[in-house]
Amino acid sequence: MTPQASDPITDRLAPLRRRALMLRGVRAFFDGRGYLEVETPYAVPTPGEEVHLRPFETTRVAPDGSAQRLFLHTSPEFAMKRLLAATGCRLFQLARVWRNNEGSDTHAAEFSLLEWYRPGADLAGLMDETEALLRATLPPTVSWGGASCRIDRPFERLTMQEAFARHVGADLLATEGDATALARQAGVRLRDGEGWEDLFFRLLLSRVEPQIGRTVPTFLTHWPQSQAALARRDPADPRAALRFELYASGLELANAFEELTDPAEQRQRFLADRARRLEFDPTLDWPLDEALLEALARLPSCAGIALGFDRLVLLATGAPRLADVIWLGRN
Repeated sequence: MTPQASDPITDRLAPLRRRALMLRGVRAFFDGRGYLEVETPYAVPTPGEEVHLRPFETTRVAPDGSAQRLFLHTSPEFAMKRLLAATGCRLFQLARVWRNNEGSDTHAAEFSLLEWYRPGADLAGLMDETEALLRATLPPTVSWGGASCRIDRPFERLTMQEAFARHVGADLLATEGDATALARQAGVRLRDGEGWEDLFFRLLLSRVEPQIGRTVPTFLTHWPQSQAALARRDPADPRAALRFELYASGLELANAFEELTDPAEQRQRFLADRARRLEFDPTLDWPLDEALLEALARLPSCAGIALGFDRLVLLATGAPRLADVIWLGRN
C-alpha cells in the first residue's frame, strides 16, 4: 500500500488551533480594558516613511477608468492615529500587513500585526499593559530557539544607554553621530563606508540582542534620538527618544512609542527619512501623509505599540518558523 502523503495544513493544525484561541484571547483582553477594535484600509496612498521598509505596490482603477497608485500598508499606524485624534478612544487592531523583500524563519512578507493606542498612557504604563497582555495569552514559561523565558516574573526594563554600557562597553548617547568614537569604545574596527547608525545596529544585533530577553522578557527603552521615528524625545534627556522594543526568548516582539504630537517636528523627520530612502531607490516616492500631519496637532498625549502577533504564537507553541503558525503560510 502506498503511504498517504502528509498534508501540510493538517500537520500544523495544533499550532493553528492555538493561534485561533489566542486571537480570541487578545480580543477579550482589549474588550475588558475598554478598547474599541477598528479596521483601517490596507491599500493606502502613503505606506509610511521608514527608510528601509519596502512596500507592495498596486493600482486602483475607478469606474471612470482613472487610476490611483496605492500601496499595501506596512503598518496601520498612520490611519489609527487619525482615528485616535478624531475620537479620543482607546483603539486596537489586528491587521494584516505587507513588507516586500522579507522572508526567513522569523520574517514574512505578509503577516499579522497587533497595534494599539492608549490615550493618557506613558511609556511605563504601556509596558505595564504589554506585560499584562503577554501573561493573559502565554503560558508561564515559553521556549523558543533554545531559550526558556519566564513570563510570570517581572519583565526587565533596560535603557539603551545601560545596555550598551553593559554589553558593548560604550557610552552610546555621548557618541551619537561619531562612528569613530563608538567604534573605539566598542573595540571594533569600522567597516568601509560604515556610519554611526550602521555601527549602532551592528553592535545592537551582535552584542546586545543575544544577551537580553533570555530568561525573562526585556523592554529595551530610551533609544538614541536619531532612532526616534514617531516617538517624542525624553524631556529629561533629549538625546534619547521615548521608544522601546520588547524581546523574549531571542525574538523581537514589539516596537512602541510615547507618541510625538508635534506636526512640525514630525514633518521634518519624514522629510529627512524620505531623502535617505530616495538615495537607496528613487522609485520609492509617494506623497507625504498630510492628513496624519494635520491630525497630530489634535492627537492627545498617548502611547502606542505594534506587536508581531505571529511571533507571539511562535512563543506560545514553540513552533520554529512563522510558516508553521500562519494558515497557508509562506516565509
